[in-house]
Amino acid sequence: MFKHILVPTDGSDLSSDAVKRAVNFAKETGARITFFYAKPDYPVAYYGEGALIDPTTPEKFSRMTENQAQDILSAAMQVARTAGVDCATASAVSDVPYEAIIEASVAAGCDLIFMASHGRRGLSGLLLGSETQKVLTHTKTPVLVYR
Repeated sequence: MFKHILVPTDGSDLSSDAVKRAVNFAKETGARITFFYAKPDYPVAYYGEGALIDPTTPEKFSRMTENQAQDILSAAMQVARTAGVDCATASAVSDVPYEAIIEASVAAGCDLIFMASHGRRGLSGLLLGSETQKVLTHTKTPVLVYR
């Protein structure tokens, strides 16, 4: 069956619950996991009338997002290690998370992507979209969606 699962996580409650479910799934199937976090890129400041000045430097922003990634990925790794599931972590800077998720699954050689769905529907789903939906429509790797 599946041997290597990519589990994208953003640290949200739903995502953390999906991490637990993915670990149980991996344990049952004997698969290993790569937990993945897409770090946001430094926001470009626009100057002009009404512009806000952000005192955060690109270096400081990078350190903050790296620390956030490490915290989120460390928590996921702890869940897997407690269950005895082999795991690794990966992260990448990307303002397009679904593309980063797909690229990470290919780079790690994963044969399944296990991810949460935030379940946006109606107008909010149309306007905001869904990273899960975008992964489903753009990847060639099977996706298991946890709700």
